[in-house]
Amino acid sequence: MGEHDGKVIAVVGATGLQGRAVSRRLLEQGWQVRALTRKPDGEAARALAGLGAEVAKADSADGASLERGFAGAHGVYSVQNHHISGYDGEVAQGKNVADAAAGAGAGHLVYASAGTGDRDTGIGSWDVKFAVIDHMRQLDVPLTVLRPMAFMELMTAKKFYPPASVWHVMPKLMGEDRPVGWISVDDVAVIAEKAFADPVAYAGRELSLASDVQSVKECRNIWGDVTGKAPRRFPMPVWLFERFSGTDETTMWRWLRGNHVDLDTGPTFQAHPDARTVRAWLSARSAP
Repeated sequence: MGEHDGKVIAVVGATGLQGRAVSRRLLEQGWQVRALTRKPDGEAARALAGLGAEVAKADSADGASLERGFAGAHGVYSVQNHHISGYDGEVAQGKNVADAAAGAGAGHLVYASAGTGDRDTGIGSWDVKFAVIDHMRQLDVPLTVLRPMAFMELMTAKKFYPPASVWHVMPKLMGEDRPVGWISVDDVAVIAEKAFADPVAYAGRELSLASDVQSVKECRNIWGDVTGKAPRRFPMPVWLFERFSGTDETTMWRWLRGNHVDLDTGPTFQAHPDARTVRAWLSARSAP
């Protein structure tokens, strides 16, 4: 039946940025993927089905739908989005996923966290994940926590509106010379698949993920070297950015301006020696 003997990995939020990348990587590596989404008829879900995923309707706010989605699954990939659910909703949904995974007897839960590993930062999207992790660790299911730092996709993906965010407001609040840990979402997906493939090596671990450390100013210079032009900027007052995006990101960038962060790329390259630097990622993206 292949390397993974038909084992199923259920991916929560399979049509989101991380979920899509993880689903694709799992399929490439021969896993059976059950892509859970609230919109199984949507374009992103249909694209995953076209790649061979089994698409199933589930809502992380509905524990019964999760239990159905996890039935018979070898592993579960869990990711939530506070922009959709709010902070309280993210905690509730993260706990629902964990409870359903444990109830279904899943052999491995891989959780997409975020932040620096510091508790009580005042940054909602970081702090709430500790409530989820603390709950997960009380359950009888092997757990791996992946904590990616800044996604390289922040520089390019339209959903993040990079001309205003990463190229303007972020350096304005954080400082353009402040080192940042970066990793691409596809490289996170590679490490997630490795965790499912080798649970003995990854269960019980929390990995901080960054494959490159560059300031926004350095990223701007790399962008110029790779593309031959500067990244487009759209100056925007902070208050206006917050009106559209909320205050989570601006709180985060202010926090990063004055607090130490461990930016060790070692764990990432130990798990995934071919993880890309910002320059390599931008070069691959810019290639014909």
